[in-house]
Amino acid sequence: MTPLIVLEAGACPLPLDNVDTDQLIPARFMKRPRSDGYGQFLLHDLRQDAANPACALDQDRFKGCQILIAGRNFGCGSSREAAVYALADFGFRCVIASSFGDIFASNAVKNGVLPALVSPEQAEILLAHQGIAQGEPVHIDLPDQQIRFGNHSVDFSIDPVWKTQLLNGWDDIDMTVSYASEIARFNQSDAVARPWALPSRSPAQ
Repeated sequence: MTPLIVLEAGACPLPLDNVDTDQLIPARFMKRPRSDGYGQFLLHDLRQDAANPACALDQDRFKGCQILIAGRNFGCGSSREAAVYALADFGFRCVIASSFGDIFASNAVKNGVLPALVSPEQAEILLAHQGIAQGEPVHIDLPDQQIRFGNHSVDFSIDPVWKTQLLNGWDDIDMTVSYASEIARFNQSDAVARPWALPSRSPAQ
């Protein structure tokens, strides 16, 4: 994965609560290979209604935006990882919301997308900010866990393990490998302390 340290990009407001994974990508599109790109199906059905806030994704001032500002409980519903594929393939590197579906947030990190958790009050300020609505960039600082926009600055929360993974571009295997020396030392000391725990070996033939 590409590390995420600092991100400055346009942000698209999506003032909807409880956007579930089936809305993020309807199940019928998941029959297609990932190589086709799932970004074209992001919020597909919601974007068919011109009055729906999801249609903001199609507005010129939000073209190329990499940050999505959403309502509470974003990514609830089923555990389909394709919901994150659709966001990532569309170009999003960060979703800001006051709460997330637990499995969605974990899947997001595994695909290099930052689930930035803010308070409900901060989410409302971000969603209502006129500068953001007009396409002004938002600055995301992952090391400092800050979101800066206009003259405002708000903190966001993220699990420290997820933060480490995003900063380094690591998946779960990379994270485990980063502890290789500690694992080796433990194995050596454990072999001395508990030799009986080691698997038995067949005599050499």
